[in-house]
Amino acid sequence: MDAFLDILIAISEMFTPSSDKRLDSNAKRSDMPLLQLEDLPDDSRVWVFGADRGLDDGATDLLLRDVDRFLAQWHAHGAPLTTARDWRDQRFLTVAVDQSTAGASGCSIDGLYRSLKSLEPRLGASLVTSGLVFYRDDKGRVQSVDRDRFSALGAERKITPHSRVFDPTVTSLGEWRARFELNAEDSWHAKLLGKKQTA
Repeated sequence: MDAFLDILIAISEMFTPSSDKRLDSNAKRSDMPLLQLEDLPDDSRVWVFGADRGLDDGATDLLLRDVDRFLAQWHAHGAPLTTARDWRDQRFLTVAVDQSTAGASGCSIDGLYRSLKSLEPRLGASLVTSGLVFYRDDKGRVQSVDRDRFSALGAERKITPHSRVFDPTVTSLGEWRARFELNAEDSWHAKLLGKKQTA
C-alpha cells in the first residue's frame, strides 16, 4: 500500500511543474484590472462619448458591462493598457488610458470605436455621433442639439453665457477634470452664442 501511495505522489509531482507553467502562462495573459478614474494621472489620454439621448438603467447596464469587458482585454501591440472609465448624467462615457504604462495605438483606438458602434443598435442611442453640442437646460437636465440649434437657443436666450455646457473634445484627463463641464462663456461654446470666449 505504501508503495502504491509513493507511486501516486511521484506521478502527482511529475505533473505539477507543467501545471504551474500553464498557470504562469495564463497569468501573463490575464486581463488588466479596470482602475478608478481618480487613480490615473492628469496626462492620461481620454476619449469622451456623448449619447444622443439619455440611457435608461437597462441600456446603461448593457453599455457598462460591454465596455468593462472590452477595457479589461484592451491591448496595444500586445501590451495591456491601464484604463479607467466614467459614466455620468446617463449620457457621457469617458474612457482613459494611462500613457505612462502603454499608449493606445491607432488600431486599438479603432477597436474601441468599433466596439461602441456595434452596441448602438442594442442601446437605441448613438455614442459615436459627432457634431452634437451638450448643455444643461434650466432644470439641470443634459440636452444635445446641433450647432445651429444651439446658436438659435442662444439667440432666444434659452441658453446664456452662464448655462452649463460640456466639452467632449478634451484629450487629457487633466483637461477633463478642469473643464469638461463649465459655463458657456468660459468654453468654445461662447463662439456659438456670439460671445467672446474668456478662457
